[in-house]
Amino acid sequence: MTGGILARRPQLLVVVVLALVAAFPFLSPPIYFVSLLFTMFMYIALSQSWNILGGYTGYISFGHVAFFGLGAYTTALLARTLGLSPFFFVPVGGLAAALFAAIVGYPSLRLRGPYFAVLTVLYATLIQTMIVNTQWLGGATGVWVKPLPVDIGMNRTIFFEIMLAMALIATLVSRWVGQSKFGHGLVAIREDEEVAQAVGVNAPRLKLRAFVLSGGLAGVVGGVYAYYISYLHPDISFNIQISLLVVLMALFGGTRSWHGPIIGAVVLSIINELLTTFIGAEVARILYGLLFVALILFMPNGIYEYVKNKLPWQRQPRSQT
Repeated sequence: MTGGILARRPQLLVVVVLALVAAFPFLSPPIYFVSLLFTMFMYIALSQSWNILGGYTGYISFGHVAFFGLGAYTTALLARTLGLSPFFFVPVGGLAAALFAAIVGYPSLRLRGPYFAVLTVLYATLIQTMIVNTQWLGGATGVWVKPLPVDIGMNRTIFFEIMLAMALIATLVSRWVGQSKFGHGLVAIREDEEVAQAVGVNAPRLKLRAFVLSGGLAGVVGGVYAYYISYLHPDISFNIQISLLVVLMALFGGTRSWHGPIIGAVVLSIINELLTTFIGAEVARILYGLLFVALILFMPNGIYEYVKNKLPWQRQPRSQT
């Protein structure tokens, strides 16, 4: 009876699943699994934020970590300077990342394809280099953030719930974008930007809005991460591997909907943990490269679209037209 109700009402099923996931830390599991799920939620949020620009608009960015790291450092430095809880400054970190996206977005979004992708990587490298060579920003020694005055178990539980909320918020924002007039304009740009502009789509404005929204969400996630990890270093906060994982997760799941980044982040977070633990980080990078090539060749629209198109009730309408 209950199963039938849940099957008929998918929204209720989602609420039940979220409630069960939120209750997980209170069941006294090993801290390792709580930390693993925290990382998974973080990558869901980052993949959803990346997908607003990279998926819906088709502008592939490999420098998304710039917004993540900028949000983290803004939060940490303000908390250290003013002596307040970093939670007060997490939204400020998001605003700083959004402002940076607004400043660099207008000239950057004039470029397309590999030129835009390379330029976004340079932004992340530029910010990292500037922090390393500026002592009052922490320099090469990094920045310490005073942790929560609780034991490690409660600390992990608190941040588990916060990052779960961030993953949910980013997903809802991505879903809203995909279903809104704004999102339809972005998709039109992805399909053919010249044609979209010819029919009245203000491509520069929509692209910039997507870039700012994408960067702002990543900055908020970075601010939460800064408080969670308690120590920031440029090599950690601006690690290009974060960007590569986010891109790969979104592409693996599928960039044409909000479902894909969730699937990609969940599956590849588990794979990444297994590979890093039992094989090693260097071999893992090689396997990620091979996976990226396989995706482009065999599943260019991601696993979500691939599986959905294989379902018989998805193929039937096509045969009738």
